[in-house]
Amino acid sequence: MIIKRRIERGLSQKELARKIGTKQSAISRLESGTYNPSLSFLRKIGEALDAKLKISLAEK
Repeated sequence: MIIKRRIERGLSQKELARKIGTKQSAISRLESGTYNPSLSFLRKIGEALDAKLKISLAEK
């Protein structure tokens, strides 16, 4: 979802990183699944991509 939304908005990883005050490498790690972001970080991503952060729990 994040990659798709970023590309739809015409943003590079570097531009998205600049918008939320982080480094491009953090965005790259997030998109590759090798980064465990905080809720605060995800909230910033959502705001920058004009998206709502939604968290849900599912039964096992």
